[in-house]
Amino acid sequence: MATYSAKLGDIEKKWILIDADNLVVGRLAALIATRLRGKHKAIFTPHMDCGDNVIVVNADKVALTGNKRANKTYYRHTGYPGGIKSRTAGQVLDGAHPERVLQMAVQRMLPSGPLGRRQLKNLRVYAGADHPHEAQDPEKLDVAALNGKNARRA
Repeated sequence: MATYSAKLGDIEKKWILIDADNLVVGRLAALIATRLRGKHKAIFTPHMDCGDNVIVVNADKVALTGNKRANKTYYRHTGYPGGIKSRTAGQVLDGAHPERVLQMAVQRMLPSGPLGRRQLKNLRVYAGADHPHEAQDPEKLDVAALNGKNARRA
């Protein structure tokens, strides 16, 4: 029995649209990372980009469980001595680019290296409800219906 390895011509990429309104960040990021890698397909090949293109709208309305909005901290460094900067998840969500919370969560679930960077380019995250990819005719995926824990209850 030979191991199947997908060729470039065998790979079919679909466009998936996800509405992130009131969805839990970690669960949503795990599902998106699986779709970007292509692990949900039978022809998954680890060294090929066989994942789908994912569009996420309403990324500014994602939910964080527990006290993560106040306690989860994102760090960056300016490059100068003593130049470490930090922001909480709440500050990032209330700031100018709230979609970065979801982007960073997905990026950290993908492999680091050239293949992971190529797969991350298949992710488009928008803070509002509008997106410029109507021509691709994306298929809507209802993440909240997949599992009751995916959506945050009030």
